[in-house]
Amino acid sequence: MISIIIVNYNQKNFLEECLKSIKEANISINYEIIIIDNHSKDDSLNFLGKLDQANVRVIFNPENFGFSYAVNQGIRISRGEYLLILNPDIIVLPKSVENLYQFMEKNQKVGIAGPKLINPDKTLQFSCFRFPKFYIPFLRRSFLGKIFFFKKVLQNYLLADYNHKEPKEVDWLLGAALFVRKKALKDVGLMDERYFLYFEDVDWCRRFHLKGWQVFYYPKSKMIHFYQRLSAQKRGIKKFFDKIMWIHLISGIKYFRKWSAKNKLFSILLFLIFLIYVV
Repeated sequence: MISIIIVNYNQKNFLEECLKSIKEANISINYEIIIIDNHSKDDSLNFLGKLDQANVRVIFNPENFGFSYAVNQGIRISRGEYLLILNPDIIVLPKSVENLYQFMEKNQKVGIAGPKLINPDKTLQFSCFRFPKFYIPFLRRSFLGKIFFFKKVLQNYLLADYNHKEPKEVDWLLGAALFVRKKALKDVGLMDERYFLYFEDVDWCRRFHLKGWQVFYYPKSKMIHFYQRLSAQKRGIKKFFDKIMWIHLISGIKYFRKWSAKNKLFSILLFLIFLIYVV
């Protein structure tokens, strides 16, 4: 069985289309759907309350506990040998789930696999990466990323030198769509709930590697992703007051302190770099 876990927060329209795509994909493998709603303020609760599907279970959280926390809630009650963790803004295409399942069955050392994510216009969306250096978020959101030298640094991070056509072991995968071997979690553990949002996928993949499990990008499976990148939607001084930006910043500090340098000086440096960019 496959347990499809979807965390929803104010994404009713996307969620409705995601569930519709799962149904229309006619997945040939037995599956269940677990939806965790993180205290949505839109029409999500009304929509979820009217869902009438035998294989769907819904958890209504009394407040927004964060993405990692909600994913872990779903994992704890899941019954599948595999977990398919999806964002609500994913469209599941026919055979995409079966292709991931078959790949994992044939490659028992793979702990996490990710599909090829494409934009609604069918163009490639970068969703597999090398591990980031602490300056990567800054380069991606500033004019420096367009300068020749730094542009090459970003292309290296984005695996732009890879054709995205053949299966490839990678450092980490975007958390919008992750196919996870559940038994691997006995070694790796659940998502780190200290990340409210962002960097939890990088951290998780890193821990899979450390425990001897492979992380693979599998482009023979394709899904559409309406990538929103909420933390990059505001610019200038407006970004200074943006809650999502600060959540991203805090998650970044937690990640780089955990994996790069566990000292206050490093955190202060990262904080100042982001402030310079924002202001």
